Amino acid sequence: MGFETIRYEVEERVATITFDRPEALNALSPAMVRELRQAYADAETDDDVWILLVTGNGRAFCAGADVTEIPDDGRVVYDEPYLSTFPQWEAPQEGTPPFRTMTKPILTAVNGLCCGAGLDLVTTGDIVIASDRAEFFDPHVSIGLVSGREVVRLARALPTNIAMRMALMGRHERMSAQRAYDLGLVSEVVAHDRLLERAREIAHTVNRNAPLAVRGTRLAIRRGRDLPLYEAEVMAEAFRERVVRTEDAKEGPRAFVEKRQPDWKCR
Repeated sequence: MGFETIRYEVEERVATITFDRPEALNALSPAMVRELRQAYADAETDDDVWILLVTGNGRAFCAGADVTEIPDDGRVVYDEPYLSTFPQWEAPQEGTPPFRTMTKPILTAVNGLCCGAGLDLVTTGDIVIASDRAEFFDPHVSIGLVSGREVVRLARALPTNIAMRMALMGRHERMSAQRAYDLGLVSEVVAHDRLLERAREIAHTVNRNAPLAVRGTRLAIRRGRDLPLYEAEVMAEAFRERVVRTEDAKEGPRAFVEKRQPDWKCR
């Protein structure tokens, strides 16, 4: 389908999703949220996609929710009647990928300003890199709102006192890309003009590996974080035993012995 607020492109097994409301600093409008949900679903179900790359167009990655479209009562906007669907009973996800249920890895390339709901793509991304022009902050308390899932996720990605500082300082203090790297919020800082080039290099490197093994490994880490260590180990072993039955699990050792590149079939 065609999109108006994002760009969606698939090339060489990489689905690139670009926030494309630069005039609004890529703030998440209800229309943009709907399109993102569709794009995430398209990528997850497309056999030609092995990894998702999410970035932004313009000087901002994502400035959070579009405050011009928040109702006076502060209620999250849904297309369906109030409380008629299961997602309305959960914490609102806005532009967050369905990282708990999807299998394919998400690479986030933060190109600039990143705040509010934009932080969700940082705290739930599997690999996160940033332009040296990127800046991070959480503005909720500065506009009279409680920071919900955004800062709860942030407090699991950063030391509690650092996340607390960001949450309570609001829009009055920003974290630089280098500081985010030093604290482990992003895994690499790249010269701004090389950001997409580097992101694609990383995506293609991931895609050199067996795709089902990548997905099983990702799920083991993601789901294991919410479990006690022993249960997480058992679950990871269950994923390993499933993947070992695939054609790719036989192709890997065979290619190694034959001194050639493996031909992954994703089956």
